[in-house]
Amino acid sequence: MIEVNGMAHVILTVSQWDKARAFYGELLPFLGMTKVYDGNNFLYHVGGRTAIGIQRCTAGQENERFVANRVGLHHLCLRARSREDVDAAANKLREMHARIDRGPMEGDFAPGYYFFVFEDPDGIRLEINFVPGKGLLVAPDQPLIPSNDPDWDQNAPRR
Repeated sequence: MIEVNGMAHVILTVSQWDKARAFYGELLPFLGMTKVYDGNNFLYHVGGRTAIGIQRCTAGQENERFVANRVGLHHLCLRARSREDVDAAANKLREMHARIDRGPMEGDFAPGYYFFVFEDPDGIRLEINFVPGKGLLVAPDQPLIPSNDPDWDQNAPRR
């Protein structure tokens, strides 16, 4: 067995390249990430022990929008260091006129869970959360309770 050391990177394919490039180009530096590549088809930021890249979709896919419950990514969640950081990020996204789906608010996913969910220009859902201490690792014998979120399958087995 090994123990992973975080998530190295995630690459999101976007259909509205110019809007997404501007969106992530403003948001990711605010989140403490440094731009290390900015090309015609790819933008890449690194920070917080991870990296986020966006790439232009293939020709013919420019009118596609993200659908959370299709096969593949449901949402991407970034961990903040405090509740205040969650609030600051939500305020930044409001200034950017981003669509905030819900929050900031407390959730019952783990003790002290505080989060908000928002969308990028293609509707890709992202979350920023704060969980104090070890979160779910405090009581690993207790099952995860997904929530009453209508986008979550209530019949999914608890982990």
